[in-house]
Amino acid sequence: MAKKLAGRRRIRVLTGILTLFAVFAIGCGGSAPAGGRPGGPGVGGPAAQAVSVEKTAPKRISIQREVELAGSLIASDQAKVSSEVAGVVRRVLVELGQEVAAGQVVVELDTRELEISLQRAESQLRQTEAQLGIDGVNVKEPPPDDQVSSVRLAIANRDDATAQLRRAERLRQQNLLPQADLDTAETRVKVTEANYRTALESVQSLKATLQDRRYAVEQAQKKLNDAKIRASISGQVSERLVNQGEFIRENTPVVSIVKLDPLKLQTAVQERYAGVVNAGLPVEFSVEASPGRTFSARVAFVSPTVDASTRTFPIEVLVDNGHRVLKPGFFAKGVIHTTIDQNVMAIPEDAVSTLAGVSNVYIIEDGKIKRQPVTLGVRIGNLVEILSGLDGNEQLAASNLTMLAAGIPVNVVGELPSSYEHGVVQ
Repeated sequence: MAKKLAGRRRIRVLTGILTLFAVFAIGCGGSAPAGGRPGGPGVGGPAAQAVSVEKTAPKRISIQREVELAGSLIASDQAKVSSEVAGVVRRVLVELGQEVAAGQVVVELDTRELEISLQRAESQLRQTEAQLGIDGVNVKEPPPDDQVSSVRLAIANRDDATAQLRRAERLRQQNLLPQADLDTAETRVKVTEANYRTALESVQSLKATLQDRRYAVEQAQKKLNDAKIRASISGQVSERLVNQGEFIRENTPVVSIVKLDPLKLQTAVQERYAGVVNAGLPVEFSVEASPGRTFSARVAFVSPTVDASTRTFPIEVLVDNGHRVLKPGFFAKGVIHTTIDQNVMAIPEDAVSTLAGVSNVYIIEDGKIKRQPVTLGVRIGNLVEILSGLDGNEQLAASNLTMLAAGIPVNVVGELPSSYEHGVVQ
């Protein structure tokens, strides 16, 4: 009984070994039974079963060439508004994020000291105007030097002294006047001449003082006006830097303003595109804060130099932001539309097989497959540009590519639809 069981076990082991050998032989290329599919894609003998495929053909389309870009949005203009005078902050009239116009008052300072300074300057100006015989309202320009009262008096004294000297000289010639009196008359003429020159100099000095005091009044008036600090540009308040009751000195920043329309998109483009990227080209981009939305703009400025370290050249894109959706600092990704190439050969991606970086298509010739390497260009939707490898007259397999190899027979069961999602078919 034990011998019979041992014999049965040996028979089972031998049977298992034979079965493994049979499976191994089939897996290493053994032929399938008649009527089955070929043992491998490289076999194309009479017994090989045809693979069913859809076919397609190269098409001629127009392609919009694009250059990718990525960069940050910045304000086209921004300013820190500062105080030109020192003083105590009376009121802050704006809040963070508020829209302001150029010239709008944003901060007011206390004006009491500035008003006193203006009154003092005006008083000194009126004093000088009175000395020149003008009122600054009806008569603003000073008269000629010889029309000023002090000069006219000096001229009258000089003329009188000159007349007295002539009279004394005649009397002296007649021995009717002592020499001492003649000498006195001559001295008086010299004194009055000196007084005349002094009066002229005084008037000229008064005129210079008049101009200086007018400037002083203008400066005091300007400082009083500067107590109302105004926005230098239109935009939105990005920072509020002072509070009511705070004393500030001259040149102290009080608010920051950014101009939000338009914005600038700053980016850099690879040097190989230097010949195609120019000012005026249309741009489309998106930002993470507005998913699914595309914004349009145009290239505004292109740098004439290339950065030697990055091999890129800077560009700036002007972006209309009247809707105020975009904000400075947003990161943007998009494309620059450059040229439109006509008569470009393209095929559906379904007709391309790429393995280890090598792209091939399968040409149908006389019911069999011919493998053809191709060079691919850009992809647009479900189309791919063919740079080389095809002449445009081929019939290509567009399905079951993993089952195809050179020499495999095929059975065309239909044609891939020629209506593509993107690209303009000519």
